[in-house]
Amino acid sequence: MIDIDSRRVVGWATADHLRTHLVEDALRQAVARRRPAKGVIFHADRGCQYTSAQLASAATDLGVRLSHGRTGQCWDNAVGESFFATIKNELLEDGVWPTRAVAHAAIFDYIEGWYNTRRRHSTLGYLSPAAFEATATAITAVA
Repeated sequence: MIDIDSRRVVGWATADHLRTHLVEDALRQAVARRRPAKGVIFHADRGCQYTSAQLASAATDLGVRLSHGRTGQCWDNAVGESFFATIKNELLEDGVWPTRAVAHAAIFDYIEGWYNTRRRHSTLGYLSPAAFEATATAITAVA
């Protein structure tokens, strides 16, 4: 789950499957971390995990509105697609991990120790997501 404003990864999960529980775990993590206002929108593609009754029920319980892109239109979810291209290119493409636990730890280090805190984004004026949010918070506090 990526905050579209700051490009920060706010919820994520790993598993050896692509079942709805994986998406639900990431959504619950995002809501626990950010504590968004009721009605916050979670936008995704039309994969079966994102359109399932299970996820719809969890989203309702969490006060999250689901939004889905058009069929076959990858640019409807461009921020998410861009993140996946980035993590594949910068971490996963050449990586070899002996166990799932080691792979999970590498993904944790990448997201929490690099991508969110130090990786600069051109769309954020070459700030990291954390720096962009800190700047936005400082501006809001002054105003």
